[in-house]
Order: sequence, then structure tokens, then C-alpha cells
Amino acid sequence: MLLRREFLAAPAVAMAQSPRKVKVAFLGASHAHGVAKLELVKSSPDYELAGVWEADAAARARLGRLGELRWMTKAEILGNASIEAVFLEGPVASHGPLALEALGAGKHCHIEKPAASRVAQMKQIVALAKSRRRVIQAGYMWRYNPAVAKALEAVKNGWLGEVFSVHIRINTNNGLGERVELGKFAGGQMFEMGAHAVDILVRMLGMPRRITPFLRHDGTFQDSFQDNAAAVLEYPKAMAVIVTSALHPNGTAHRALEIFGTNGSAMVRPIEPPALEFDLLNPAGPYSKGRQKLELPAYKRYVGDVAAFAKAVRGEAPLETTPDTEMAVTEVLLTASKMIG
Repeated sequence: MLLRREFLAAPAVAMAQSPRKVKVAFLGASHAHGVAKLELVKSSPDYELAGVWEADAAARARLGRLGELRWMTKAEILGNASIEAVFLEGPVASHGPLALEALGAGKHCHIEKPAASRVAQMKQIVALAKSRRRVIQAGYMWRYNPAVAKALEAVKNGWLGEVFSVHIRINTNNGLGERVELGKFAGGQMFEMGAHAVDILVRMLGMPRRITPFLRHDGTFQDSFQDNAAAVLEYPKAMAVIVTSALHPNGTAHRALEIFGTNGSAMVRPIEPPALEFDLLNPAGPYSKGRQKLELPAYKRYVGDVAAFAKAVRGEAPLETTPDTEMAVTEVLLTASKMIG
């Protein structure tokens, strides 16, 4: 029998209990984002890591620095009903096919970006996620970047006035090995890195009326990788320009998101580490007139994505992005990459 004081204390104890762990596995971990996400999942109180499937021996060797891992076959992961969710962090070409396999097996899926290389494939993924009531989350790395999030909040709430222009620059300096892998896709650098910019634009302004891509090979490498790219996205009252090159030394430090509206601008420069400045004609929302740099919380890539995915799988909170959002991002990306008719 419970004593009265024990009975009264019981709800507080229950509320203090940690959320249940989500049992997950990795279907591939060789992607550039894979090691960091595996490390986060391995150490997170939100997850129980069941194991990892990685077909590439060199990739398995690189993962050795994370300590002991349980290696599993793909069939073992997909056939294990206790594994609720999977992270798909293998080669880009594997994302779409593996997502369909995993969803078919009833798994919630974090799908590294780009989630699919064909529109028809993404339509299948979205349809299957909806019919099986499974969570899908694409791995666009700036969805939980505090500077990007606050800039998009300002647009959504009209604090910048009517947005008429957006510029996004996301450059890299790719070596030969990376170029060989990325050159397998006609969209080249736009498909690889421009994807993050497309994700921001679609979530900010929706589907554009027209997309005009420019894909070029301007590097000295004798390969087929389209390494210097741009795209103009036209909206009813705005234009957005994405610029992305694989030829920029220290390009990461110069990535930027610039949003211009009739009441002022939001400048995210650089995107990482995040820095944000507003310059407003009139006060709006929590911001005053004129130029102001925001104090931002500490930020580490992928932490927000990994945490939000666990909450969505447990049914605690839906993701900010729906399957329809993921479909729209993919369709715009493939158009900007000249990978769709």
C-alpha cells in the first residue's frame, strides 16, 4: 500500500523520468555528414544505437575512431521489428532506394540529403511515408541553425516587409576524390551543395514560378563535374539567386544568406558559425529600427535535427517540415540541377 506522501509524490517522479530511447540503426555511414551524426546518436540520451551497416571497408575503418560499434547486415536491420528508425548516411545514389526499402519495412527515416535523385522516386517515398504513417526527415544541415531560423521567422512574420530579393552563396573547394563521386550526377555542385540553399528558399518562399539554372565546368580538372553553378528562382514579387562553386579556397567561411524586404534586410554572414544582422527601416516584432547584431545561442551542426527526429518518432512533437515540404524541396532542387524535364 502506498503511503499518502508517496502517492502525492508519484506524479512528480513520473514527470521527471527521461523519455524512452528510440532504437535506431544506420544504413550506411560513409556520407560526409554521417560520422558526425553517428557520433551524436551514439552519445545521445534520446537513442539506443542497435548497430551499423556499412558495405565499404574503408568507411568502416574510418568509423573505428568512434569506438566499438556493432556491425549488422542490411537484412538484419530491416528485419528487426524492435529497430524503429534508421539513419540513411551512405552514398547519395543509395538514399532513395534505401528509403523505400526502410519505409517498406516500417522504419522511420532520417534521409541524408538529397533524399532522392528523381522526382518519381521522391513521390514514392512521400506516398509510402504517408500510407505507413512513418516520419521522414531530410538531412539539410541548416534547418536548426539559429541565425537561419531567426531570419526565416522574420520573413514569416512580415518583419522585413515584402521580400523582393534573396541571395544565397554556398561554396566549397572540392578535391579530385569528391569530384569523381559528385560528377555522377548531372547537377554537379548545384545538386550537392545548392541543395541546402534550395531547402531554405522553399521553406521561406514556397514553390517558385520559374527556375533558370546555370551549370558550368570552370575548374582545371579533366572531369564531368559541373563545379561552378547558379540558379535564379522567380516568385510573384521576388527573385532569389543561388550561387555555388566547388572552386573557392576557404569557401565555407564565406557562405551567406541575404534577405531583402521593403522594411529592411536580414544578413546571415557567415552561416557557420552563425552570425545575423538586421537592418530595419521601422521597428518590427522584437527588433528596433536600424542595424543590430543578434546574440545567438551556441550551435553545433546536426544536434537540432537529431533531437527533433527522436521527438517526432516518439510522437511528442511533429517535425517542422512535412513530407510535402520534402517533396517540394526535391522537385525544386532537381529542376535547378537540370535533372528534371
